[in-house]
Amino acid sequence: MSEPIKIIVEKCVRCGLCVKACPFGAIEQKERKELPVIDLQKCTLCGACKEACKFDAVWMQEKAAPTQDLSAFRDVWVFIEQHDGVIQSIAYELLGEGRKLADSMKMQLCAVFLGSQITGKAQELIARGADKVYLVDRAELAHYQDESYAAVLIELVNRHKPNIFLCGASTIGRSLVSRVAVKVKAGLTADCTGLAIDPANGNLLQTRPAFGGNIMATIVTPNSRPQMATVRHKVMKEAEIDPTRNGKVIEEAIAETLLQSRARRIRFEVEREATMNIAEANIIVSGGRGLQTPENFAMLRELAEVLGAGVGASRAAVDSNWIPYSHQVGQTGKTVCPKIYIAVGISGQIQHLAGMQSSDIIIAINKDPDAPIFKVATYGIVGDLFAIVPKLTSEFRKVLGK
Repeated sequence: MSEPIKIIVEKCVRCGLCVKACPFGAIEQKERKELPVIDLQKCTLCGACKEACKFDAVWMQEKAAPTQDLSAFRDVWVFIEQHDGVIQSIAYELLGEGRKLADSMKMQLCAVFLGSQITGKAQELIARGADKVYLVDRAELAHYQDESYAAVLIELVNRHKPNIFLCGASTIGRSLVSRVAVKVKAGLTADCTGLAIDPANGNLLQTRPAFGGNIMATIVTPNSRPQMATVRHKVMKEAEIDPTRNGKVIEEAIAETLLQSRARRIRFEVEREATMNIAEANIIVSGGRGLQTPENFAMLRELAEVLGAGVGASRAAVDSNWIPYSHQVGQTGKTVCPKIYIAVGISGQIQHLAGMQSSDIIIAINKDPDAPIFKVATYGIVGDLFAIVPKLTSEFRKVLGK
């Protein structure tokens, strides 16, 4: 068997660039005049040395194209996230989008529903657009566990071979679907904000923000199936309810060994700080470093209570331990799309804007007239937030009768 990588003696000038480029220390050159030597035990065939060589003196064996029969994969799958038997709204959003994808490819839309005592809710998924519901109703799946949930999904994917598999970009979704993708050797695109089918070849076009939201990247996985993607919450419309729809519920038999987990749930601690899940809120009042101290978030909570809003925060406020991470809005926090977003004392760095700029109405309050937040704001108030916010709270209380 020939070596997968080697130095071409006739082209190598012994410059040592390949040695410096190798991130694994797999290339050694004892003296400048000697030919570099590649240690195949250390080499990962990453190609860094080939890219660094200015003289085309590094040869690498071409990787063989995958031989997977893509025609064997059919249908669009949606993982149905549920908490204590309550289906989460992200699942309805994915069913709405999945219906469009399935129709464009003349395939079926299938819901994958795991949990305990959930059989009675399967019809809800059919009413939301599913043609089939793959149901695993077992006591061992009452609460989410990485190992058991992933093992069941891997078995179902290998058994039925879906073409597309969608999952919410939630805490559970991100943890779960990456485990599945690795085991079934599939491509996975995270945090998508747009999905479409390429009419030329049927590939899934997966669009997501990149470089802090400065550009939108469209990603395809043409050589493997299923095509897997997690989708951000609140960027797609929920599927409409049609109680007249008919569908098929398929109860899957799962081996006991797949339901086992090395971890067990002892208890679930509800976060007492959170007054409302900001991913679900129609109105959000967010605070940033301009609030100066954690105690001043009480002012925002009061305004949020009057408006029936959720309380959000910038990363700076969370990193300062002023408010828990569950309130963070932005690229490394939650993506939100409320009807009204009130940014108080937030400068508006690109990472924060990536998580809230799709809001219908953005109201910014900041003392700096040049703050970037004003570039995306629908309405801007330049002034002292400590004077403005209490006045807004007072006026809203009068108007709303609270």
